[in-house]
Amino acid sequence: MQHIHILGICGTFMGSLAQLAAAKGYRVTGCDANVYPPMSTQLMAAGIELIEGYDPAQLALNPDIFVIGNAMSRGNPLVEAVLDQGLPYVSGPQWLHDVILPGKWVLAVSGTHGKTTTSSLLAWILDYAGMAPGFLIGGVPDNFSVSARLGSTPFFVIEADEYDCAFFDKRSKFVHYQPRTLVINNLEFDHADIFDNLAAIQKQFHHLVRTVPAKGLIIHPSDNAAIKEVMQQGCWTPLQAFSTEVQAQGWSVSLTKNDGSEFMVYLDGEQQAMVRWSLLGRHNVANGLAAIAAARHVGVTPSVAAAALAEFTGVKRRMECLYDVDGLRIYDDFAHHPTAIATTLEGLRAKVGSDTILAIIEPRSNTMRMGVHQSALINACRSADEVLWFNPPNLQWNMDVIISQSPIPAEACDSIEQLIQCVKDRLTRPLHIVIMSNGGFAGLHQRLIRELQ
Repeated sequence: MQHIHILGICGTFMGSLAQLAAAKGYRVTGCDANVYPPMSTQLMAAGIELIEGYDPAQLALNPDIFVIGNAMSRGNPLVEAVLDQGLPYVSGPQWLHDVILPGKWVLAVSGTHGKTTTSSLLAWILDYAGMAPGFLIGGVPDNFSVSARLGSTPFFVIEADEYDCAFFDKRSKFVHYQPRTLVINNLEFDHADIFDNLAAIQKQFHHLVRTVPAKGLIIHPSDNAAIKEVMQQGCWTPLQAFSTEVQAQGWSVSLTKNDGSEFMVYLDGEQQAMVRWSLLGRHNVANGLAAIAAARHVGVTPSVAAAALAEFTGVKRRMECLYDVDGLRIYDDFAHHPTAIATTLEGLRAKVGSDTILAIIEPRSNTMRMGVHQSALINACRSADEVLWFNPPNLQWNMDVIISQSPIPAEACDSIEQLIQCVKDRLTRPLHIVIMSNGGFAGLHQRLIRELQ
């Protein structure tokens, strides 16, 4: 039995990779600075041994290879020991390419927003259609309750992330996946900690486009200028466009309910299927449409896909309702980019009408902390009635600007306790509280629920 030892195993990607390796018959061990749920629970349930910290003593495990996560950097004591001893190591995406993906029909979902939701939708459509796909998703779809599985057919759905692979491989993860079906949901500037500008991201996306075979398919929105510029650099694969407006060519929709919970799907102007589902917002309509298009490429009809979407129950941390009592709802949402914040709140507003919406936002991603999106954030929350911003000590910009120029009432809070008090001061009914962060937000969700109970 081959043995791999994973550095940074509790990250979503590496933890999912660990579960695939265990299912493949590998002995899997791993370490992380903080071993904590929910990933630690998933890993231990899969029989994976976890070690806290990066002590070089872990070399005594003597694995066949070390799989090194992209959160590891030079100076890490275990990384330095691996290099000093000349031991074999590899990045997670490279290991996936070498061990899991050979012989697979890879369906990859890329883009700045909506990757996790679209990947989850696509995997569920294929599963519903009896195609038993494997998948690796950067979140936990409620329909599966795990973020990764091997599957029992050649079909493999993967969330194709543009973040870098490792300290020794600065290409985007997705260049290793070699998809036959590629979705590019959208393309904007993000990840300012590793990309200097949009052009640098577009370069990586063009590397991805170069890997899609001529007999494959690339699915993309019809109106995204940044994606069009990528394709103009060279494309050798058929393209299929989609739009959330009615159009004569490609995939399109007409909304029969403004909140996006019901829509008719068209292909080249011909009606294909009616979708009635629990998701909200035009951004999710786009995600659903991309998933329908990708599923059709492997033989699932739009009518079967629409039936699958009707039974899709959501993804953890994607507008997940955690509390619903007496006209008060608390949602957990992963949105951490101005566009995602805006579209999520617009979708909720279309659903709840004149009910009060209170947004609570933690600027936690590297890009947010650096202040790259500062001006765009001013209007991102306009669909809410009020916004509370968490002002962490490591923020590299002054929040006063977005507070003073906000189109809705806005306040900055320096602590979780202050946030909770601000919410208690604003309790009204009906009230929808949307907590937005790409991290744990110091347990704010559960602390707030306990206070309200």
